[in-house]
Amino acid sequence: MPALDLGTRRKLTLAATILGSSLAFIDATVVIVAMPTIEQDLDIGLAGEQWIFLAYSLTLAALYLVGGATGDRYGRRTTFIAGAVAFALASALAGAAPNAALLIVARALQGIGGAFLTTNSLALLRSVYAEEAGRAVGLWTSLTSLATIAGPPVGGALVEWVDWRWIFFINLPLTAVTIALAQLGRCDERAALRVGQMDVPGAILAALGFGALTYGMVEGADKGFGGYWWAFAVAAAALAAFIWVERRADEPMLPFHLFRSRNFAAANLETFLVYAALYGFFIYFTIYLQFLGFTPFQAGLLNIPGSAVMILLAARFGALADRRGPRLFLWSGPALLGLGTLVFLPVDEKSDLWTTGALGIALFSLGLAMLVAPITATALKSAPSDYAGVASGVNSTVSRLGSLLAVAVIGLVISLVFNAQVAREDAVPLEKDQRGSELRDASVDAFRVGMLLAAGLAFAGAAVGAVGISDREARGEKAPSAPAPAQAGS
Repeated sequence: MPALDLGTRRKLTLAATILGSSLAFIDATVVIVAMPTIEQDLDIGLAGEQWIFLAYSLTLAALYLVGGATGDRYGRRTTFIAGAVAFALASALAGAAPNAALLIVARALQGIGGAFLTTNSLALLRSVYAEEAGRAVGLWTSLTSLATIAGPPVGGALVEWVDWRWIFFINLPLTAVTIALAQLGRCDERAALRVGQMDVPGAILAALGFGALTYGMVEGADKGFGGYWWAFAVAAAALAAFIWVERRADEPMLPFHLFRSRNFAAANLETFLVYAALYGFFIYFTIYLQFLGFTPFQAGLLNIPGSAVMILLAARFGALADRRGPRLFLWSGPALLGLGTLVFLPVDEKSDLWTTGALGIALFSLGLAMLVAPITATALKSAPSDYAGVASGVNSTVSRLGSLLAVAVIGLVISLVFNAQVAREDAVPLEKDQRGSELRDASVDAFRVGMLLAAGLAFAGAAVGAVGISDREARGEKAPSAPAPAQAGS
């Protein structure tokens, strides 16, 4: 068999990262479709349903940074393939689980594999495509979005017409294809790897800190933050210890000197703010649509335009950012997200969505397409190539934490505004088929305040992009030197 040229191996690597990451992303959402059926089959109750979803998200958020650092030490492709194998084995365990406890354990193990898989997929693209990484990340974003759109309908079909266990078993052949593509696209990456021992104390403290923080945010938003103060105390102590260890380690997992890069620090701060705005909008907009009278299927369809526009345009904006610099896209994209969110404020009837709401969807979709590839590529390219895995892990972690924090805080704000206007303790904000003008008016007001907060986060991200991102640094150009002082008497 003739040797494959570099261009072909790059494309095979891109295909492997898209398919592998798609599996990890889909499993974060497709299980939601199956949870009512799983609950009836295994008799697990509402708490069990919640933990089937949460176990996966918690281990993902806790181990992104560890997964990236492992790839930098031992090889991104090797770690990517190991993550895919772990994900497949955990999927097989989930599909065969005879009870809720084993299913929840399997979901946590899936999250571990998914964390190593997704962070190293982006790091692989950074090392294989180098200065063309923006376009590659754009293609990765577009095609993983397409898979994410298709995932829930396919999962629903499997649950309805086959068996819920097949939403996990179907991962096995697809993971095998992922591994084969990654092997065929293999490139020599040894020169880009860091040397030395793995920072085990740092890895443990990072996993404990981010895991406890995520647990506190998710459970606190659902059941009240007062009962979960200990989780935040554990997170604060673990993260403080992590910083102390990392500053003294000879080979730290997270070298803090990376944050001396203006673009690395700014891109990750903007990622936190913008992904908080994105998820804060998407979650409550979807709920609000059903409050207005749309069916769940219709509400799901109305989320497709944003993904469709991103599929069509994300790679183009990523390529433009490679050539012209990312700053324009990293302030205008979030600004459009904020404007699109504000446009939805007057929408309080189902019919309004086809007029005012259509403009909001268009603005939001365009802003999303302009933003996602350039911000990810900037965060990756602003770190040295031998830290690509850590850079990917940091970016994935801050996006996940931003989204969880926003969903928790915006949900809390919506509840407070609603409860301030409604005396009934059994009333639920944004409830589907809600009756009574008092309740509906309170829900609309609560939604509007929540969306104002989401828009504020988007505009804050735009400000960071405008002030913090440097096109000169992104292009690898040195800042102009200050003129030398004139000689005395010259």
